[in-house]
Amino acid sequence: MSSNDETPGTPENPLREELPEEVRTKTAEKAPEPGPERAGQEPDGPAGPTGRQRLLMGLWPPRVSRAQLIVALLLFGLGFGLAVQVASNSDSDGALRGARQEDLVRILDELDDRTQRLEEEKQGLEDQRTELENSSDQAEEARKQTVEKEKQLGILAGTVAAQGPGITLTIDDGEGTVEADSLLDAVQELRAAGAEAIQVNGVRIVAGTYLTDVSGGVAVDGNKISAPYRFKVIGKPQDLEPALNIPGGVVQTLEKEQATVTVERSDKIVVDALRPAERPDYARSSSQ
Repeated sequence: MSSNDETPGTPENPLREELPEEVRTKTAEKAPEPGPERAGQEPDGPAGPTGRQRLLMGLWPPRVSRAQLIVALLLFGLGFGLAVQVASNSDSDGALRGARQEDLVRILDELDDRTQRLEEEKQGLEDQRTELENSSDQAEEARKQTVEKEKQLGILAGTVAAQGPGITLTIDDGEGTVEADSLLDAVQELRAAGAEAIQVNGVRIVAGTYLTDVSGGVAVDGNKISAPYRFKVIGKPQDLEPALNIPGGVVQTLEKEQATVTVERSDKIVVDALRPAERPDYARSSSQ
């Protein structure tokens, strides 16, 4: 049969038409199938932990040794103490920043006065040492200094009378509103200002003095006293009076309680109220 008799539309060489199809089929058969990761599917077997999971497993639960725990507690205590100290200093600084100029000047004056008194006491002790070293009769000089020291201690203990410059503080409590706490504040302020001897209404004030409220007045070491309360104080008047009259001090506080307060300076104040010398029951001198 000739080529003209072939069916129309039939290709002259079927092999050439089928060859590309066969190649495509074989190529498709050889192509690897997409794995689970490529297809977006989970792998069949269990997956191992990721890097983040391993990090978390290493950090938690924490493994703390005893030494590390002790160091942590010590650091915490140190930090807490520093925080408290900083807060305390901040409060003190804030109080000074909020004070008025006259209050700051007064505080500086009081510090200068106390420093001067300490310097004078130091100088006196150095003079006594020099006298002992240079005295031809050191035994006699030591005896004199011992007697003088005994008098000074007697004044502080209230066993001997004293006189010198000072002030008289009078508190007239007509309303009966002044309590023991107010009188104790006055005593403490006077001591802080350098008072060396104090008596109130015939009762000597010493280091162990206590004040309590009683009916119709105040008791000082168990001795009842009543208004007007009159303090006789020996000390430097230039220090004692300003200490009582500071803003918000003793005088202003008593005046708010409807009391009348007067302060008088004097070149000679006599403190003659005495206390009996008490011998301790158990304490003895350790010097040989």
